[in-house]
Amino acid sequence: MRDKIITALRTVRDPEIPMNIWDMGLIYNVDVNGANEVHIRMTLTAPNCPVAGTLPGDVERAVRAVPGVKGVKLELVFDPPWDKSRMSEDARLLLGIEDGPPDLVPLDRLGRP
Repeated sequence: MRDKIITALRTVRDPEIPMNIWDMGLIYNVDVNGANEVHIRMTLTAPNCPVAGTLPGDVERAVRAVPGVKGVKLELVFDPPWDKSRMSEDARLLLGIEDGPPDLVPLDRLGRP
């Protein structure tokens, strides 16, 4: 069931960033109990995100559409705050985001005396 829910979450996209919310790292936790009730903890890229009023509803609708899901409780949280380290490696590569600072080049390799 959890895999089907994750597949559904991957259909929900952040309209400002061409990436699904699962790979963006906006979903912090997915719990499914024995009665197939789903509890999702999610966040937004920022508390004042323009889609704050619509994205949680999109997530809930996508999960409710999974066959067998009996209920969905969505918890929107901002602690811990989202940052790019929560993105999947594929998402960072697709968006051209590197994991760390660029490699430093020693001054003697810059052609300076």
